[in-house]
Amino acid sequence: MTIVHSGTTTPSDQGVGPLLRAWREQRRVSQLELALRADSSARHISFVETGRSRPSEEMVLRLAEHLEVPVRERNALLLAAGYAPRFPETPLDDPALDAVREGIERLIQGYEPYPALVFDASYHVVAANRGITMLLGGIPESLLRPPLNTMRLTLHPQGLAPRILNLREWRGHLLDQMRRQIALRRSEQLRELYEEVAAYPVPEPEGDDSQQSEPAPYFALPMRIEHEGRTLSFISSTSTFNTPMDVTVAELAIETFLPADPATVKYLQTLML
Repeated sequence: MTIVHSGTTTPSDQGVGPLLRAWREQRRVSQLELALRADSSARHISFVETGRSRPSEEMVLRLAEHLEVPVRERNALLLAAGYAPRFPETPLDDPALDAVREGIERLIQGYEPYPALVFDASYHVVAANRGITMLLGGIPESLLRPPLNTMRLTLHPQGLAPRILNLREWRGHLLDQMRRQIALRRSEQLRELYEEVAAYPVPEPEGDDSQQSEPAPYFALPMRIEHEGRTLSFISSTSTFNTPMDVTVAELAIETFLPADPATVKYLQTLML
């Protein structure tokens, strides 16, 4: 397993007031509601947003917390208010993050034989287990060169896309997910990735999914993928670190693929023997 690091930047020369107002409006929270949450007043929030009042460092962080502003953008808010960034951005290969890397490795290896991977804010894969490697068999080398990108691997017509039997549904799910992240992080790099993968032609699946006359009673949208003549079905789940204090750690996401039917469970367990 290889762990790499890729960062993004979100510089801004705006004052803190317009930035806070933009986050509040994006969250659809009124000045009064935000004031109640942050133990302040609607008048003070209004003065901060219009530049008539400079918020304290503590107030910037409090408002950012109640608006669920991502950690990287909290640093941008502090800079815009004239304060130093509070959260470091430590390279993932730094010794200070040894415990994080080791924990990630134990987690995704413990999930085997089921697929699991970790990616950053740009969907670059930073760690993957053998379950993921199994699914990538036969993918062209050009798509497997670092940095691996989970969106490119999944949606590229020479990647996993032709093997995904419900590609149009799964593609729609992934593009919706990216649009939400773009709105949250305001990353130009992420927007460029979205425009790239959204423009890929949609290949016809290699298998025939028309034989399933009735939808299976899944509790969430599965990814149904062909692998060596078999149909495997997975439900994906994504988790992040709780209350991270580092930008790098805050932007890591762990995606695990839970088998959605007994046939997939049996096949994967046999494969890993």
